[in-house]
Amino acid sequence: MPCYRCGVRQTDPERGKSPWRRGVVHDQLVLICPVCQESADWTAELERCTKCRSAHLIRRLGQVECLDCGLVREPEALPNPGLNPGSNPGLNPGSNPGPSPGPLVSVGGPDAAGRVPAASRPPGAADAALADEVSRALDRLLGRA
Repeated sequence: MPCYRCGVRQTDPERGKSPWRRGVVHDQLVLICPVCQESADWTAELERCTKCRSAHLIRRLGQVECLDCGLVREPEALPNPGLNPGSNPGLNPGSNPGPSPGPLVSVGGPDAAGRVPAASRPPGAADAALADEVSRALDRLLGRA
């Protein structure tokens, strides 16, 4: 799963606690990379618990749970169809998913970390990059040269 804010994908995990953070946006689980966490407002778009106002929410087993106070709730009924799996109009002919959310980063060239925002990549580039990354990971795992 890519970073919700910049689109960068996780690399092979290191031992120990992951520096990536989880959150919930429109009742969907999202990940935020360590670089995006350096922004002062990185939690501004995350949903908050209705009981304790914490942004420390996760989505699992079809429910949204607050990890601070333990409140569990059912997700809203398709609050943003563009973020829900299975709402791809190509897979569901005749459906109208409505407007999809725009990019959360400025469109342009690579940032200081060398990442290119997802919105400025040509169509299919993310798929090709992901396929290449998976291929390299399999080669490492299987001991191929």
